[in-house]
Amino acid sequence: MRYRTLGRTGFEVGEMAYGLWGMGGWSGSNDEESLSSLQLSVDLGCNFFDTAWAYGEGKSDSLLGEIIARNSKRLYAASKIPPANDKWPALREYKYNDVFSPQHVFKYADLIRKKLRLDSIDVLQFHVWDDSWADLPEFRSTVEKLKQDGWIRSFGLSLNRWEPGNGIKAIRTGLVDAVQVIYNIFDQSPEDELFPLCQELNIGVIARVPFDEGSLGGKMTLETRFPKDDWRSLYFGPENLANTIARVEKLKEVVPRGMTLPEMALRFVLSHPAVSTTIPGMRKAEHVRQNVAASDAGPLDKALLTELKKHRWDRKPAHWSD
Repeated sequence: MRYRTLGRTGFEVGEMAYGLWGMGGWSGSNDEESLSSLQLSVDLGCNFFDTAWAYGEGKSDSLLGEIIARNSKRLYAASKIPPANDKWPALREYKYNDVFSPQHVFKYADLIRKKLRLDSIDVLQFHVWDDSWADLPEFRSTVEKLKQDGWIRSFGLSLNRWEPGNGIKAIRTGLVDAVQVIYNIFDQSPEDELFPLCQELNIGVIARVPFDEGSLGGKMTLETRFPKDDWRSLYFGPENLANTIARVEKLKEVVPRGMTLPEMALRFVLSHPAVSTTIPGMRKAEHVRQNVAASDAGPLDKALLTELKKHRWDRKPAHWSD
């Protein structure tokens, strides 16, 4: 495992971190298997874990809390406050206090602390964001109080899907220590404005969805279907599945001999110097081993990175992508 500094937080984190959404919000998860995979990741060097209250109403927070309690190693926990209006993504017409009122934020920060079994959360993030809220005094006072009271060590934002620029204004307020953003072979737009600003201001970057919700794992087909209670059944519905599979098949043509598509996908993300860590889901032991090995392999060569630029896919939010 290779390590990088998470921006100005100073946390030295494994560049291959652990995303827990699949343990609380996807079908097919098993708690014992999840705990076993989490422990294996710790044994192999993972020390940064990203969860959220919305992943099973505190379920994934609780699983992470169990792993933290079992280990004496320094493990970093990142979690997220859900929007009070229960709507993803945030839209400009929503009022800030209807989404992240101080009462709501402190209520869930406390619930998350208890599930994680921690007095202070290493990185607490808002799970949605709209930059029209950046200059509101309520935003500043809430973040400052969370830090002053010791409830959190650093604050972050999880940026809306396919809107990496919708967070730049908040970053410039000085309140944000880290951002979580979708970045993968298809979704390369964070490179345009967000990453340069994060490098300039020393903001940590948590790259999420390195496998495009699973398509870059390379195993999906036009016949792939997910259970109705699995979020992917909407994401990979009729409006997205066929287009995605066609692009994945083209991408497979450039995978170097001796490398898998998932390995290439992870190493692409880690090849950008702005990225502090990436958080693939790893519910099974085999996923943990494969992903950690991708970190050990290092960045992709420049020629392959140049080729992968051609596979950039700029998309706009849709009803099925929330």
